[in-house]
Amino acid sequence: MKKLIFLFTFILCASTLKAQLKWYSPLGGDTAYISGRGWNQEMKDNYHRLPNQFKDQVRPALWNLSNNSAGLYISFFTNAPQLIVKYTVNEDKSLNNVAYLAKSGIDLYCSDKNGKVSWCACPLQFNFGKTTADTITFPYRRLPVNASQGFEYRLYLPLYNTVTSMKIGVPVGSTFFFEPLPQEKPIVVYGTSIGQGASASRPGLCWTNLLQRRLDMPVYNLAFSGNGRLEDAMFKILSQIDAKMYIIDCLPNIDEPDSIMPRILRGMKILRSKNNAPILFTEHDGYSFLGDGSYLHKVEALNRQLKETFQRLKASGYQQIYYLSQDEIGMMQDMDTQVDGLHANDIGMRYYADAYQKKIEEIIDYHPLSQFLPVRQFRDYPSYMGYLRHVEVLERNHRVNPDVVMIGNSITHYWSGEPKHATLHRGDKSWKKLFGKRTVTNLGFGWDRIENIAWRFYHGELDGITPQHIFLMAGTNNIGLNSNEEIANGVVWLVGRIRQLQPQAHIHVVKIYPRANGEERVKAINDLIEKKLKTDSRTDLVDCTSVLSDKNGKIDRSCFTEDGLHPNGTGYERIAKVYKRYLNE
Repeated sequence: MKKLIFLFTFILCASTLKAQLKWYSPLGGDTAYISGRGWNQEMKDNYHRLPNQFKDQVRPALWNLSNNSAGLYISFFTNAPQLIVKYTVNEDKSLNNVAYLAKSGIDLYCSDKNGKVSWCACPLQFNFGKTTADTITFPYRRLPVNASQGFEYRLYLPLYNTVTSMKIGVPVGSTFFFEPLPQEKPIVVYGTSIGQGASASRPGLCWTNLLQRRLDMPVYNLAFSGNGRLEDAMFKILSQIDAKMYIIDCLPNIDEPDSIMPRILRGMKILRSKNNAPILFTEHDGYSFLGDGSYLHKVEALNRQLKETFQRLKASGYQQIYYLSQDEIGMMQDMDTQVDGLHANDIGMRYYADAYQKKIEEIIDYHPLSQFLPVRQFRDYPSYMGYLRHVEVLERNHRVNPDVVMIGNSITHYWSGEPKHATLHRGDKSWKKLFGKRTVTNLGFGWDRIENIAWRFYHGELDGITPQHIFLMAGTNNIGLNSNEEIANGVVWLVGRIRQLQPQAHIHVVKIYPRANGEERVKAINDLIEKKLKTDSRTDLVDCTSVLSDKNGKIDRSCFTEDGLHPNGTGYERIAKVYKRYLNE
């Protein structure tokens, strides 16, 4: 009897939960909210990696694998305490050397308002059904809860199966929206089964997905199990993508070492006919099983041919080409890195991700200060969503080449200008008077700290534009978290990064504005910035302290809102008069 009561209660609760959910589909609208691939407009109705235009250009085996969703992910925001993902696939749900969860499962990660990433477990709740046609269900009932702030989520799709439908359910009344697709140039991976995900235990642990999270950059996974063969057709497809860089990691699928050089030489001509993005060539990682030595000799021959090919490319004058060796990957230094002697397990996937991350950071000059590792944030939500504003900035960069760029936090954002994304503007009049007919882009983000501004620099917010003036004010939100020395060093680092990205610009480094009950510390930080910053004909210091302070060195309350931090209309008018001197120089 007790069992019957328990069963009835369980069914009732499940039915009630189902009735109280609202469902969202990544497909079906004008935009397919599927990240990790190009040609998204052509694939609004599916979860594939390549569009139909290429079906007749590649071999059937490769085409079928391109329908698998390896590397694809869905980004969304919600404050729901739980969610359920239901989806269907059209292939067998298991594979000999790939776990159920990796072949056909999904994987969920979340980020809090400060950009801290956490994995979301689904402990023994998922249900794959009994047949291929059965709906797969992943109920996430133990999500982190912050009803007012919410979390950003990233849902990775199956590595070795083809998703045919999907929906995400959250309790009615919860906030939910899909995030815009990344606007940045992607890292494009052309590879083999290891790149596709064999044999990670779950999708999030495939090395391409590990890399995507670590760098927080779009990564396109165009790795195909057994079919990464350096073919002309694939190089033509790669050339259509406006990439940040390409990774060519195909040697495990090459049978004849002598074929490597002619294939790569042809491929390079194809790629370089369209763009000059960096290209990273990767050696065979090796096999970890003992045998008669034939496999070892084959790997050595493959790697030797790749090295010779690379050297020939260098001698021929090819620029922006790089090399990742077997020793740098390091798989053969650890006998526990492969699941079957061929394919990387979770340990091996980390070896791959570590090696690629190190190499990529060298190539893209990713050298932030250790105290300020770049990270995104959305601390000003629900006023506005930080990532949505970031996307608006990138879209504006495609449309507008500004004369002036203003970089800062909410003090900058809430002055005026485009993109707005916030209804609160306290200085429209002074902004218009200051800039007149100049085209200005406002890169102020509420609650931005030095590490968040650094993230924006590495994610395209100063790309594709050539402003003549850049005003930078940073550091006030790091007070209470970092030392005076660290904040000053961070500001100076930001200036150096701006100079790398915008060599033509006049950089105006604005000293931190005074703040209530913190005037002395702000002065100490500003003094350090002045001491450490090297000024020249195109780099100067802007000091608004005197126009925002009274005769006792405290803030002039008539210039600030009640918080004693944000300027009001009067404050912005005084700031504008100081800025004008530098615009007229």
